[in-house]
Amino acid sequence: MPVRTANAVWEGDLKSGKGHMKFAAFDGPYSFSSRFEEGKGTNPEELLAAAHAGCFSMAFSAGLAKAGFMPKSVRTTAKATLEKVGEGFKVTTMELVTEGNVPGIENAKFQEIAEGAKKGCPVSQALAGVNIKLSATLVH
Repeated sequence: MPVRTANAVWEGDLKSGKGHMKFAAFDGPYSFSSRFEEGKGTNPEELLAAAHAGCFSMAFSAGLAKAGFMPKSVRTTAKATLEKVGEGFKVTTMELVTEGNVPGIENAKFQEIAEGAKKGCPVSQALAGVNIKLSATLVH
């Protein structure tokens, strides 16, 4: 399996400094403002949420197909919550909100496969110390 690589540079102190992150599909700035306020640019938590949404959608689609249900689509939004914990900060919660258009499946089976994908996706496993919430809606 390939090893994925990203890099980041931070210049200056926390509040007035600035950073730059780069990987295959992204090359852009981040700052105190983009991380702890609503400033322009990205932040590590947003990228973590994007990774989790993508990983979960793929894992859920794979689980559905393995169970004999061909999904038309799986759409997932992930929300990472960063909170002050003690003297530092921690990603405390990752909320996955997903909708699946899956013909021929009953909701109970849909929910069961969604839970399996939540537990089995590699990014979920990497986030083992984070409370991962899931809301899965079957749409037709």
